[in-house]
Amino acid sequence: MHSLLERIANLPWASYAAHWALRLSLALLVLLIGLWLTRLATRLLTRVLTRMNVDPMLREFLRNLASGALIVVVVVGALDQAGVPMTSILAALGAAGLAVALALRDSLSNLAAGVVLLLLKPFRAGDLIGIGGQTGKVESLRLMHTVLLTPDNCELILPNTRVANEPIMNYTARASRRIDLIIGIAYRDEVGRAFDIVRGVLAAEPRVLKEPQPALLVDRLAESSVDLAIRPWVATADYLETRAELLRKLKEALATAGIDVPFPQRELRVV
Repeated sequence: MHSLLERIANLPWASYAAHWALRLSLALLVLLIGLWLTRLATRLLTRVLTRMNVDPMLREFLRNLASGALIVVVVVGALDQAGVPMTSILAALGAAGLAVALALRDSLSNLAAGVVLLLLKPFRAGDLIGIGGQTGKVESLRLMHTVLLTPDNCELILPNTRVANEPIMNYTARASRRIDLIIGIAYRDEVGRAFDIVRGVLAAEPRVLKEPQPALLVDRLAESSVDLAIRPWVATADYLETRAELLRKLKEALATAGIDVPFPQRELRVV
């Protein structure tokens, strides 16, 4: 029995199989350890960027980029340990890279646009922005797209190229924001008296800022009303609630004072 085993062990294919088994085992070990170190390195990078107060979107972007690059390095190292020639790997990667670049031109454009957005920082996570008629709160900036959360709690996913090329309205970039209201009064009512009532309503609202002072203007003489422009300033976080509350209070105060907020009317004479 021992002599039979010795003969098998002395066969050329046995040493060849043992050699490749060892190389494959080492390659698997390199792969497992490399993936573990990749996770460890990305966690460490995230902690360092967090302590440096790096923007959350940029932090997530760099983490994903570093993780992908490290995984590629680990896989190449494992293949090299398994005996795959590096020249073949590099040639295959070059050909694959060219094919992917041609097939995914739009995706690469989105990636480049994402980098530009991270560098220029026209918005941050949590900002309320408007892009191409769409409005939402910025949830994240990813490698290929930007995710917005709409007011009705839906996710809006926009390609980074569109975000970079469209005009961006950032509603929360500043600490304060102006409310623009248009309220019409009847032609028979006095504008000065209406303005006095409006000033009283604005003064009684604690969320209206004292500086800059609210602007009260006659906006236009419409067909059925004299349109008054009311422009108070509030903190950006109070904009929506204050606007709705002011509309209600102005309507009630003007009605109490006997000043009508007219609806469109037209007088028709038949001869």
